[in-house]
Amino acid sequence: MSHGQVWRTHRQYAATAARWTADHWRKEAERRRALRAERKPLVRDARRALATARAIDPEGVTPLRHRAERELRTAKRRVPDPMWLFATKTAVALGVAGYVWLPHVSTRAWVWSAVAVVAAVTALSVWIAVRERDTSGLKPTAEELALLKRLQPQHWKEHAERRGLAGTLTGRPKLTEAGIVCAVRLDGTWTATKLRAAEDHIRALLGARTSLRMQIKAGKQGGWAELTLRTRSAADGDDLNWTPERRSLGIDTVTGEQVSVPLGERLLIAGRSGAGKSVASRPLLYDASEGATNALVIIDLKRVEGRLWDHRARVASTPREVVDVVDELETEMLERLAILPKGQDTWTPTDDRPRITVVVDEGAEVMTAADKVPYETETGDGKTRTVTRSALPGLESIARMGRAACIDLWWMTQKPTIGDGIPKQIAPQIGVSICLAVRTPAEARVVLGEDAQAKGWNADELPVPGVALIRDGKRKPDPVKVRYMDKAVVIALPDRTPWSRSVAPTVEAAGAPTLTLVKDTAPETAPAADSAVARVLKAIETAAEPVAQKDLATITGLSKGAVSKAVKTLTTGGTVIRALDGRLTATRGDDTAAA
Repeated sequence: MSHGQVWRTHRQYAATAARWTADHWRKEAERRRALRAERKPLVRDARRALATARAIDPEGVTPLRHRAERELRTAKRRVPDPMWLFATKTAVALGVAGYVWLPHVSTRAWVWSAVAVVAAVTALSVWIAVRERDTSGLKPTAEELALLKRLQPQHWKEHAERRGLAGTLTGRPKLTEAGIVCAVRLDGTWTATKLRAAEDHIRALLGARTSLRMQIKAGKQGGWAELTLRTRSAADGDDLNWTPERRSLGIDTVTGEQVSVPLGERLLIAGRSGAGKSVASRPLLYDASEGATNALVIIDLKRVEGRLWDHRARVASTPREVVDVVDELETEMLERLAILPKGQDTWTPTDDRPRITVVVDEGAEVMTAADKVPYETETGDGKTRTVTRSALPGLESIARMGRAACIDLWWMTQKPTIGDGIPKQIAPQIGVSICLAVRTPAEARVVLGEDAQAKGWNADELPVPGVALIRDGKRKPDPVKVRYMDKAVVIALPDRTPWSRSVAPTVEAAGAPTLTLVKDTAPETAPAADSAVARVLKAIETAAEPVAQKDLATITGLSKGAVSKAVKTLTTGGTVIRALDGRLTATRGDDTAAA
């Protein structure tokens, strides 16, 4: 082996040993730092207890003072030395041992050897410290440097009492991809909730800007809270433009993970005007309209967003169109439930009868404009009268029962309050809430739950636009930067045939009779004017066999009293007949025929 090969081999061994030593040094330093931050407050508490014991028993004649002294010594022993101090003590101990056990070595040789060892240890310590700082890849900005300095325990302890934060003490702050994270020890009556209420005092102590997002939540241990300053985002530097290859809803600003919402959920998408609801919903609308077994229906009375999707979705943009499409959807839902095979919980989407996603864009407008829509109908004597119909009962029925029929309702509104922007019957059915910036904490609680503020779901503090909180029972309250899908990209998407019952083919369900849909050419009769009567009649007409009156309440979602009144109206008018066994059958035309 040549001299050069020997040198390279030794150099590789030295580099490997240095890396191994550096890794172990770093891990041990982090472990000791965490233990010191956790246990040093216990030493302070033990000192206070000893001072109290000395005041009570200045002569030391009772066990109280001796017990306090023992507890203080124990607490001090449990606090490990910093890594640099531990290494220094070790080096000094080795130097003393070498001086004692190596008396035959000349003083000159020993002195120069000691100097060389100390220099090597110092150089290694400096190199490890610098390498540890650089390998993280995170370089603090000027703002972060100032915040890190003020979050140090010494600075916090000096200024906490003057800022109304006496009894709290910070641990060592850490700079992460999501910002600065710091543990805060809580003494006395302090809790995470109380510390959250003192956010203005913390902001003043740190000198933080007003727009800096601050999150305070309970720590991993009792008596501790976790303070997070969102000085940066894990989504920084990522391309947030939507493409078919990047189809997620957005990126988690804390973890950097791709965030998606699967189909089959009932969604509530809320946010104040300009928060970005339409942009945030476009990746979801694409997924709902893509594939042979998916169909999209958009109810948009504003006539802006729906127009972008009319080449691949069924769009209703007038009150009458809304009532008509909701009537079709409700009929389709009841028919699917009527022929759903026994023992099967949900409908299986097919090319003929796909999963239908119903999107209501701006629910407050639909609640107002599509509530009482005038229709002209002919009475029995040939005269014409005007009746009103509403889309809300049908939408509420779809929200309650549509999931089993694979008809899912997505409700979007910029007025996220019950009764104004969200119907009372629809709000409890929501499974996933996507909340962009809202105006008040009360609106955030309506969308994200009554415990939203207590658990950190502070949608009223989100920046505008394009940042959302998604609560699905699994995610943490981490903001999500939503992807941007341009209008031109939506318009350029391939065309799809919009869903409609008028083009629905014959469907056979396993173990169920075949139903053939026949377009009714006769004009609507008066019973259709009453929504309860119309829904009961529709349930009877779409059933594969005569229906018992007690089953109609389950099928339609109406109360037993409303069903009884509707059945009485229909049987009196001759539209429905009652068999000897009490079951009901429609006699109006041949809308459905059982083979």
